Amino acid sequence: MKEKTQTPICSLYFLLFFVICLLCSVFTEHTNAEFTVSEYGPLTDSEAQYIKRRQLLYYRDEFGDRGENVKIDPSMVFENDRIKNAYIALQAWKQAIISDPFNITVNWVGPNVCNYTGIFCAPALDNPKIRTVAGIDLNHGDIAGYLPEELGLLTDLGIFHINSNRFCGTIPRKFKNLKILFELDLSNNRFAGKFPYVVLSLPKLIFLDIRFNEFEGNVPSQLFDKPLDAIFINHNRFSFELPENFGNSPVSVIVLASNRFHGCLPASIGNMTNLNEAILMNNGLRSCLPAEIGLLENLTVFDVSFNQLMGPLPENFGQLVNLEQLNVAHNMLSGTIPKSICQLPKLENFTYSYNFFTGEPPVCLRLPEFHDERNCLPNRPVQRSPAQCKAFLSKRIHCGAFRCHKFIPVLPPPPPLSPPLPAPPPPVVWVSS
Repeated sequence: MKEKTQTPICSLYFLLFFVICLLCSVFTEHTNAEFTVSEYGPLTDSEAQYIKRRQLLYYRDEFGDRGENVKIDPSMVFENDRIKNAYIALQAWKQAIISDPFNITVNWVGPNVCNYTGIFCAPALDNPKIRTVAGIDLNHGDIAGYLPEELGLLTDLGIFHINSNRFCGTIPRKFKNLKILFELDLSNNRFAGKFPYVVLSLPKLIFLDIRFNEFEGNVPSQLFDKPLDAIFINHNRFSFELPENFGNSPVSVIVLASNRFHGCLPASIGNMTNLNEAILMNNGLRSCLPAEIGLLENLTVFDVSFNQLMGPLPENFGQLVNLEQLNVAHNMLSGTIPKSICQLPKLENFTYSYNFFTGEPPVCLRLPEFHDERNCLPNRPVQRSPAQCKAFLSKRIHCGAFRCHKFIPVLPPPPPLSPPLPAPPPPVVWVSS
């Protein structure tokens, strides 16, 4: 019988090594191949993922500035160290840009950063004798890329506007160094991940706009304790209950629309006395409307449409003397529309369609614009069927069942203490001679 010949072990190892090397070569060639993104319009998911991976690879050092990646020509002369830092930051950003179809950054060359397109310089607040980068405005640039950590070197930045671009990834941690930044507009991009907590460490911030991105998860309650004037976080994927300190916010405008909020609309909203516009539409809010909204005398726009709000419209809404636009459509509200609402002096548009209201004062029909279809209103066109109305209205709504927190008014600060009265002069003692 002929014995079988066996392949030596070393030959097997060599063959396996050869196959692995071949696979690695193919993989490396594929991953290092030039990846380009479309010059205009929205990014595809694969393009967005590519940009995010580039950002992650770039941040091998979790906390360090990667400024060593920007080489400075020794012949360059900068007017001061802050301009030099700005050069490092902007050159790092230029490296992080994948597509610039309008060539906005084409002149980002050389040490004179104040001449770069979209870069604005001004005297430094702490030293007016020197110039520094005070503002960035790249709005509507259709630029694709990510934000590098080096942007934290722009410590004199007051305005950062990059809305309507195609930036991806996350917000750099080093933004915490932007201690005088007061306007941050990252809207209409493709930023993702959790809420950018770094914005909570910006002491001068008054305008925050991160709408139309892909942020997700919870929104920190600390946001509503910050002295912001405007909050725009709409059209993301945030999912949380509005916290009880919601009413602590001093904002004049707040837009939370098209997220995944749920639970109660906090009664603490009644403490937001600066509020002009509140748009909370298209969420999952499920409670009764708190009567404390009637305390918001400066309110001009209030939109809570496309939620799951129940119960009646509070009579207190008739105290909103500056209200111009009121939209409560596409909820499960019921009862009679309070006459006082339709008598508000500035009310121009009142939309209460797609609810279960059963009563409507005639004065509401004389508003400049109103929408009352798909309710249970007698003698009005385009209403719900009697069967629908009977099925819903047979169930009584108990607002207390939602277990929303009670309203706690914010008390005004106590008056300053009166200065103490001066001590009386010492008595005069006469000594006879």
